[in-house]
Amino acid sequence: MARPPGKRALIWAALLLLWGNQLLGTGDWYLQQDQEDDQREVGLYFPPTMEFVQHTFNQEHKDDEYAYRVERILNVRREQTEDMVFFMTLQLRRTKCKKFQDDLDNCPFQESLRPSNIITCAFSVSTLPWTTEFHLLKKNCSEGPS
Repeated sequence: MARPPGKRALIWAALLLLWGNQLLGTGDWYLQQDQEDDQREVGLYFPPTMEFVQHTFNQEHKDDEYAYRVERILNVRREQTEDMVFFMTLQLRRTKCKKFQDDLDNCPFQESLRPSNIITCAFSVSTLPWTTEFHLLKKNCSEGPS
């Protein structure tokens, strides 16, 4: 029994509509995969960059005998140029340890929440983390939490 041509066209249109959605979904998957790769790179390369920033901050903060360490990461953004550039806003807090002591990561914070014990800084750092090369491009700090 022969079908009218209108039904055959309707079936093909429905199939194309389904396949079209599948193809669009595939494009979304690639976009999502790229975003996941970016997050993985940030997760891999950001910690050594943050450690460099913390060490540099403590070296430059000469008027204080106590070390500061990162209490909060307020914002992180990465741009890929010839090298990798991280833009970050960090909240640093004074610890009970003197500068350059071993195991600063486990050193407790000072109890006082005075504004001078907390410093919020925006940094931009150019890095080639696979060669452990870091360059502080910009630093802007203010006392107290942001």
